[in-house]
Amino acid sequence: MTAGGRPTRLLADAAARLADADVPSPRVDAELLLAYVLGVHRGRLAAADDATAEQAAEYAALVDRRSAREPLQHLTGRAPFGGLELRVGPGVFVPRPETELLAEWARRRTPDGGRIVDLCAGSGALAIQLATTVSGATAVAVERGQEALKYLHANVSELGAGRVQVIAADVTEPGLPARIADLLGGRADVVVCNPPYVPDGAALAPEAAADPVEALFSGPDGLDLIREIGPVIAAIAVPGAPVAVEHDDANADGVMTALTAAGFTGLRRHLDLAGRPRFVTGNTPR
Repeated sequence: MTAGGRPTRLLADAAARLADADVPSPRVDAELLLAYVLGVHRGRLAAADDATAEQAAEYAALVDRRSAREPLQHLTGRAPFGGLELRVGPGVFVPRPETELLAEWARRRTPDGGRIVDLCAGSGALAIQLATTVSGATAVAVERGQEALKYLHANVSELGAGRVQVIAADVTEPGLPARIADLLGGRADVVVCNPPYVPDGAALAPEAAADPVEALFSGPDGLDLIREIGPVIAAIAVPGAPVAVEHDDANADGVMTALTAAGFTGLRRHLDLAGRPRFVTGNTPR
């Protein structure tokens, strides 16, 4: 049986292994995995008790899987997002820190009691974050993926009960605007969307490639769904409503063109945490 050990020694060994495997943040991932195994906050690792032999063996197995580039969030079953801890795993898109910038933009523009729609909702990160941080706000989260819906329902039940409702549907389904209006009691005040936007055949890091295909790819240039979604958003939102759409870092111009063609105004590009174009905002046609 694997011997136990001090957290500092286990961390040093694990971080070295993850670095050798080209994991992008080896020390951070080593700490998060050990905190998960020991059941403590990452910031308390230095004061944690020695790992038992069973804990050390569990930790070694998780480090093996992370070294094989299995996503960290799949190993822990959780993904942080704007103060939330969302349930995630194989079959649902893992929310990224970059999308928190989109969430903050939308939060500042959602009125108290506002009605929010999150298209291509995945885990529900945007819908739950906005509905639970804006006073009196309610949201509808639209998602079609059967596996993703399992996580979405779990997250809404755990974090957004009474504030977020789920519609299992394709976002281009003809009857969707009416279904949304029935649930919200009218049109949306704010719409957010993190759609599939990766060009077909694009090279991805192993962690990104572990996300479901239907949540990633959208035609030769990654814009197929985004081209369709402008009229959908216009149909579900009040005239002039603020809208934010995430996109591939090479596609800001394409999103601007698609939303302009749908009559949107006030369009603006936004950068992500690495300084790359990441989402476009604007207002629905008046």
